[in-house]
Formats: sequence, structure tokens, C-alpha cells
Amino acid sequence: MAKIKAAVIFGGVSSEHELSLASAAEVIKNIPADKYEVICIGITRKGRWLYFPGDVSEIPTGRWETNPDCTSAFISPDPIYKGIVTIENGETSLKRVDVVFPVLQGKYGADGSIQGLLDLSGIPYVGCGLLSSASCMDKSHTHMILDSYGIKTAAWHLITQRQINYLNRRCSEIASDLGFPMMVRPANCGSSAGSGRADNLEELEAAVKTAFSHDNKVVVEEYISGRELEAAVFGYDNPFSSYIGEIKSRESRECSRECFVSESGDLEVPASLDNETMNLIRETAVKAFMILGCKGMARIDFFLTENGDLYLNKVSTMPGFKADCIYPQLMKQLGMELPYLIDKLLEQAIENAERTY
Repeated sequence: MAKIKAAVIFGGVSSEHELSLASAAEVIKNIPADKYEVICIGITRKGRWLYFPGDVSEIPTGRWETNPDCTSAFISPDPIYKGIVTIENGETSLKRVDVVFPVLQGKYGADGSIQGLLDLSGIPYVGCGLLSSASCMDKSHTHMILDSYGIKTAAWHLITQRQINYLNRRCSEIASDLGFPMMVRPANCGSSAGSGRADNLEELEAAVKTAFSHDNKVVVEEYISGRELEAAVFGYDNPFSSYIGEIKSRESRECSRECFVSESGDLEVPASLDNETMNLIRETAVKAFMILGCKGMARIDFFLTENGDLYLNKVSTMPGFKADCIYPQLMKQLGMELPYLIDKLLEQAIENAERTY
């Protein structure tokens, strides 16, 4: 029986380029070799697409870019081809692809950009579609959708570029409503880049200006003090949540929640919660997953305050996939080791596409 041709796309121009490389290497090493033939496509920090036929060990270090066997490549948007076009010495060739695993965090990877291209190509792919990816990446849209369905999020305000000319007044209005401290984040940024805490009006204006260097919209939120809890959601028709994990020993609330837990804190799974609270968080995670139109997978972050209020903080549709990243750790607690998890994600992506395209 012929192997399934699975393309893994990694790298990209976002601030999470290095996380993508590390995650992709883990995915490639754990794809069941008896079932899949892996095709590697890397995207440099400058946005160049390259077909990479080298050893997986070159990917995390970035050495893959200088491999002499790399050739220019791109996904054909024409669904008649359903594959990757490579260009070498002016000659083109087509590599057919059955399914794509886009291991791309941040802008142009988890914001619907690559998903839109793959929709045009007709190639099945792992993870959320264009609209849900975009809605989860844009924190203002996430807030609006979840707020309308009664899922509690931090009180928030949006600042657009058109309001920069009267930023001092706008910040004063927000301060009057939310009070200090506040969290300031670029609306569209997968990591903590450009994010910061503001404890007074001067810091708020400075944080907003920093956030604007990463995106043209900025979200300002009330600061929620509470336990940092994590859920991993998996599936298509009947998605389910992992047990809830808790990030412990976090050195800084402003550091990234995304990836290497072992470097920034310890993940306790399951978290020390009573059954009622554990079930509530799991149910809320699945509800948010479905409301936002997610499919395949997502990591969902929560805050739980001392008085028992639960706030949904963020939905990550393309979580880190290194072994010590949050999503794989949570799924491992359900018995889904990386090879099995990756196989099921690819398998379900193909099955879902058969009903979609």
C-alpha cells in the first residue's frame, strides 16, 4: 500500500519562527514512518519558500536554509494539481501531496493566511480553517465572539491606528473604565512580543506604542490575578478536552505561555481542582472551541481567580509541538503520545476534507 504523502510546512516570518522550527522537527521525527512519506517545506524569515530534502536535525538550528539541496518551492493554488511545485535551474516539477501539517505559529501561519491558500489548493490540512484561525488570532474578534456567547473574558478596549492622534485622551478614557494595572497586547500576535503591563497612564501610553509596532490594532485588558490554567481540545465532529493543567512557578506573568513550559514554569497535570471546577473548565474549553469554529486542535488558556471567577484568556489554534510544550503534555495525559496524536491529526484532516471539498 502506497504511503500517504504528508507535507510539513515550518518557519515563517513571524516572531515565533524558532518555535516553529523546533515544533516541526518534533512533528517530523514522530510521524509514523511506516504510514507517511514526509515532504518538508521551510519558509525563511524573509518569506522565501524552500523545499528541504535534508536531515531533520538541521531544522531546529536553522541550518536547513543553507542546505545545498534546497530548491525554491510553492503550493499551487490550482486544485487540479494538489501539490507543491519546485523550481530548480529554471525547471519546474510537481510533488503531489495528500495532506499538509502547517507547523506555523504566529502571523501568516495561525491567522488564516496559509489556511486560505490550502483551501484554494484543495489539499487537506491539519487544524483550524481560515475564519476560525483569523478569529482566534485577532484578540479583539475573540473577545467579541466569546462575549456575545456569555463566555467571560477580561474587560477590554480596542485602540486603532486612527486613534493615535489623540492617544492620550483615549488612554485616559480606558484608564477611567478599567483602572490599573492593565495588560496591553497587539491584537494580532501569536506570542508575547509587544505585550506588557501598565501600572499608570505614562506606562499605558508607552505600552500601546510598543504594541503598535507589532500590529495596527491594540487590545487593552483589565489585569486578571489568578491561577493560569490550560486545556487542550482535540477533534472535529465531537471535540473533547484534556484534563486541565496549571502553570506553576511562572517567573513573569508577561512571559509567553505558548511553548517551553520547562523553561518558564512547570505544568501540573491534572491541576489541583475539585471535580466541579475541572469539569466546568473542560466544558467551557469545548464550548469556546465550537463557538469559534475551531477544528482539529487548539490550546485554550484560562485564569481562575481566588473568588472562583473563570476567565478565558486566549485560544491558540497552532500550539507549539515540542515535547515539552503545553499541548503535547496535556494530550499525553490522555494517553495520546506524539506519534499517535500526530497520526490522528493527519488522519482526521483527510477525513474532514473528504466532507468539505
